[in-house]
Amino acid sequence: MDVLSCRTPQMNEKEMWVYLLAYNLIRLLMAQAAMDAGVHPREISFKHTVQIWTGWTSLTLGAELSRYQPALFGLIAQRKIGNRPGRVEPRARKRRPKWYPWLDIPRAQARRKNRSRGARSNA
Repeated sequence: MDVLSCRTPQMNEKEMWVYLLAYNLIRLLMAQAAMDAGVHPREISFKHTVQIWTGWTSLTLGAELSRYQPALFGLIAQRKIGNRPGRVEPRARKRRPKWYPWLDIPRAQARRKNRSRGARSNA
């Protein structure tokens, strides 16, 4: 959810709700897998859960979740994260500001517009 891709405020709000829904569904899977495995939910990797769920649904096994639920929860609970005391993450932005405007017209049209203004080609 680093960058919202919608242009209107209403669609941005919908996009944020979808991200929150997906996050909560992944956390629910983690909680259920932890309960079945007898571990604390904070010991299960979020990224691993997302990768397992993405692979699971791409194999169209998501429709038969109740049938394969123990196997899915077992795979999710496999990857445990360790206790990392004193871990500190830097608080910095990775995306740098760009000096150029967004390309919001087709590239061929933008090239024609640049040529009409006298811009040279790279060739």
